[in-house]
Amino acid sequence: MATTSYFYKETRLNLEPSSSSYIVDIELPTTTSQARVPRKTTKSGKAIAKNDSSRATTSSIYYRKHHNFPKSFLWRILEDDTVLSIRTIDICRSKKTSDANLILNFHFQNSIIPTCVAFCDPPDHDALSIFVIDTANQLYTLFLRPDSFRKRSFVETGLGDSCKIVQPNTFYKSFKHPYRLVAVNCDQLVVTLSDGGHVRFDRNTGLNASQMPWKETIHNAKGWFRSMIASSKELDIKATSAAAQTNLGMNNASFLFTVCLDHHLRIWNLNSGQILGAMDLLNAPRDPQETGKWQLDASQSNLIRIVGNTEGKRLCVTYSPVGSGEFKFWMLESDDDSTVQVDDLYPDYHLIPIPPLGSDVWTLADFSVAERSVTHGFRLWLLWKNNMAYRVQELTFLTEELPYAWQNKWQSVFSDTAIPTAPVSSPSDPTDPTEKWLQLILFPGRFPKATIEAALSAYEGAIGRRSNTSSRNSQGLAESICSAIASTSSLNKTSSGDMDHEQFRNASEMQWRKFYRILLELDKPRGEALALSYEPESGMPWVVCADGISSIRECCELEQICHNPQSMFEGSNEVPALVTSGVNFVEGFSDSMLQICHSVLRPEMFEESSKSDQERLQFVSDKAGFWRQISDEDAAQVTDTLGPNFNLVSTRLYDRVLGTFNEIWDPQHPTELPLTEFGRKIIVRSIQDLAELQWNVCISQLILLVHMEFEFDRPEDALHNNVEVGVIYRNLLIILRRLELLRWLASTQISIPLPKADRTNSVSGGSPIVLKRQAEEHRVLTALEGNVGHLLELPVLTSTSSDAMPSLITNIVADLCAPASNVELQPQYIQCGLLVRDRADLAAELTPFCEQDPFSTYVQGRVHLALKDYTNAAIYFKKAAYGMSVAQLNPERHSSGLLDETEWNLLYAGLPRYYGHIVALFEQQKAYSFVIDFARLALQFVNSKTEDSDKVRTEIQCRLFSGALATSQFELAHSTVVAMKDHALQHSCLRGLIQRMCDNLHNSELVNLTFPGLQGAVDDILAQNCQDTVDVITGVPYHQILYAWRIKRNDYRGAAAILLDRIHKLRQLGEGDQVTGDDILDTAVTRQYLMLINVLSCVDPKQAWITVEPPRPTKPAPHDLSRRRVVTLADIRKEYQDELDRIAAIHNDQFGFAADDEMEIL
Repeated sequence: MATTSYFYKETRLNLEPSSSSYIVDIELPTTTSQARVPRKTTKSGKAIAKNDSSRATTSSIYYRKHHNFPKSFLWRILEDDTVLSIRTIDICRSKKTSDANLILNFHFQNSIIPTCVAFCDPPDHDALSIFVIDTANQLYTLFLRPDSFRKRSFVETGLGDSCKIVQPNTFYKSFKHPYRLVAVNCDQLVVTLSDGGHVRFDRNTGLNASQMPWKETIHNAKGWFRSMIASSKELDIKATSAAAQTNLGMNNASFLFTVCLDHHLRIWNLNSGQILGAMDLLNAPRDPQETGKWQLDASQSNLIRIVGNTEGKRLCVTYSPVGSGEFKFWMLESDDDSTVQVDDLYPDYHLIPIPPLGSDVWTLADFSVAERSVTHGFRLWLLWKNNMAYRVQELTFLTEELPYAWQNKWQSVFSDTAIPTAPVSSPSDPTDPTEKWLQLILFPGRFPKATIEAALSAYEGAIGRRSNTSSRNSQGLAESICSAIASTSSLNKTSSGDMDHEQFRNASEMQWRKFYRILLELDKPRGEALALSYEPESGMPWVVCADGISSIRECCELEQICHNPQSMFEGSNEVPALVTSGVNFVEGFSDSMLQICHSVLRPEMFEESSKSDQERLQFVSDKAGFWRQISDEDAAQVTDTLGPNFNLVSTRLYDRVLGTFNEIWDPQHPTELPLTEFGRKIIVRSIQDLAELQWNVCISQLILLVHMEFEFDRPEDALHNNVEVGVIYRNLLIILRRLELLRWLASTQISIPLPKADRTNSVSGGSPIVLKRQAEEHRVLTALEGNVGHLLELPVLTSTSSDAMPSLITNIVADLCAPASNVELQPQYIQCGLLVRDRADLAAELTPFCEQDPFSTYVQGRVHLALKDYTNAAIYFKKAAYGMSVAQLNPERHSSGLLDETEWNLLYAGLPRYYGHIVALFEQQKAYSFVIDFARLALQFVNSKTEDSDKVRTEIQCRLFSGALATSQFELAHSTVVAMKDHALQHSCLRGLIQRMCDNLHNSELVNLTFPGLQGAVDDILAQNCQDTVDVITGVPYHQILYAWRIKRNDYRGAAAILLDRIHKLRQLGEGDQVTGDDILDTAVTRQYLMLINVLSCVDPKQAWITVEPPRPTKPAPHDLSRRRVVTLADIRKEYQDELDRIAAIHNDQFGFAADDEMEIL
């Protein structure tokens, strides 16, 4: 490979689940008395230990052969080889099945032998069989149904017969030591031994199967006697370093191919236990005296692969890591079940893999081979490692042309190894540095929470700050980081006495970078590659890392141009030249200049402009002023590539460049397979990468366009004379607007409840475990997943090519980024979904992306309403009123759950109902002043043509009355009550108005209100309140209010009656003798008598009387004949005089000694 050609691109994902509820821990039993001792960890090291425990020592992917979903299982060995973690990583599923999101962590009492883990799926059961041997030589058999990865109840209630443990006699009595485990099928296992032999385990189906579930057969590689004396755990030179089993497509055949440490390939007949042949791994003669020179390292286990589908024929690929490494391709053929013919396909060629370019030393760590089809040949994938870094290469070949393909057809996978960092902050930067760093660190999918917590603990230890885990849990991760950073810096004063903000900013920036370096160091081991896996059916390659996984997809057109700048595109290098010129031109800009350019271009993207295209370009050039940082060398570099006066640039060339941003996917087959949650994560992570790349290229092209437009010596040489600059400028802005929205969706996280299928249902009751889990039953995902994920589907793989998955993923991602995408991103509906999830703050950030149509305007009102910005909400609601009230034939009723059926019926049904709906919204927010405004608007438009006008009017009047009452606008409430036609509602509102005014002591306002036609009802309500009142001193003064009410309306006798009732209640309370003035005769009762006499004196003497109801007895008599009586003015005066005499006698100590004694009045 003379030059590196990038045709693929990797997408790195971390394995942190979207919800902690997806993790299920299962303790497995043991048959031995030995148990592992848990490690002791100090409190300061817990966070780092937690981060280390998430890194696997061994990991790979198993693909089921007989069943579709779940099909792909990622297994990892964690926590000092004591935990086997299994999860599904399928990209798509059928519509009839639900996601399998659970992560099963099986905890073993003894350490697992990493090379003794095998998987198998039975053809007659939709299940997964797992075989594990631990260091106590116990053979575990786990049998898991698909629902084990869907419902916690299937595993939390106990595995039962799904977990079986056996202590094989071979390991226990024969002192044999297991080295590698191979699952031939669910009924047959092969365990290679440290002495070079192997043990075949055949499932026992006889009557004694419960006592002896496996039949054990030992086969030796070096004779029975030598095998007997070799009881040490040390590996024999004939021990198996790698093994692969195949039946060559014949039912009764079974062969085991082993690569041994002595650099030999041995073929075993598993049925007979015979060695059919042995040969050097490279088919070369070896001197027996130089065995050590060619001996393999026992840690190198990825040395053999067998592929093919032709009956009786397979392709075997072996790799010898000795020296510079070399591949050998063998053709395996057999006509029966007892012999195998092994032919070296290329005995005269040395197929030495060429490592990635550069000065680094690369080691081939793994490889994978798959047959594409009989006519399309094979595909070989290589995984190279250099410490924590890795690279992947691919070769597609036919067997007859392999030597030529080996030299000329290698493709590489582009790995973005650039370390992201926050831009340098400047004093004029509008964004706070803390916000920039938090966005960088907490970017979705970049760092797992455990790694950030470990970095925070390490940072706090470095600065001598005591870590408080409990406060960290209550604060949240972002707050904890900010608190730790802030503890190291203080805002001091300069020598002149001013606050030294520059010093504080620099000190904080330095601490952020220190914390970030710690985070990167802790994150680096997570990216160590452990295995390369390839699924032949979908053609999906994976790189399995210590705490992550990378999917490999094809590059889109723009990625191929950017990653292969020297290559041709559509037969010429013009498009790569223009793209690379723009990228290189902007690379020289400082961070502050790029920020200025972004701030200038942002209004251009979102705001309507009345300027011409030329004026807009001139505005951007003048406002950004990037020409100040362009040197003569920078300008010359552009002209060297694009020619003098940029004569290479044309409208057609720009159309070709813009076309690379607009790759539309029009699937030839119907999409019927929805993406799984894991599949959506791959799409989102790929969009994050592609949208960032397209954004950088697009904005660099826009800046370059502005530069070229004003870089000329003569007016006739201006770019706009030969290129449609205005059209190109507008198209670039359209692309930027789409990419900006995608970037926001892919970087914004939201929390949503778990689907019902994933919720806890295995344990009932209110136990603390259940309550804690219910609090965690939500998942965190990006806004892109939450709003667009359900629209993404794939065609059935059988209808496409056998290795179409890498291209399908790229098709989906490129289509989503395209302005003319088949997936329409409608911000107003995304805002609705965010409002449903109570994230109005995020919904407000989408406002610049929204159109000006009525529904979008209405949604903006809902956003401001949720933010308590009632003034702006009212403006948007009024702006959308006409469009949202005009009747439509078939209005689109989609709001992501924001509007229910009742609310939809109020829209597009006239202004009264629309404003009535707005009134209800403000009423829910208790914004009663706006309730009044919109209720008045609604009433203005209610007329005879309004459907159910009386019902609409009554409902709005009721809400208007409630708003007026809540804001103490009693005159408005009064007029609203008077206008009501529903008498029952009117009376109810009237009672509420009187109650509110009396409770708030608005007595004079109440008396002055006219209540036309309702005065009698008001009098009755007040009279009833007076009758129900017991405490007439400290309670609401209903008697005084009714007295004033009746006096105001010249009802003197009624006023006198209520005064007399108050006198009686004062006496019942025993408060009538309390002196209220300087005179001992001035009491509450005497004052009431004076008022009563004055009132009755205002009436004609013939009418100066009132009727008095008899007092209510506490215990009514059986024959109560009491009736109401008439009291005249003379009676009142006599009672008044008697009251005065009684008070005077009391103060002169003239009162009887007994209850019935009469006082002697002198």
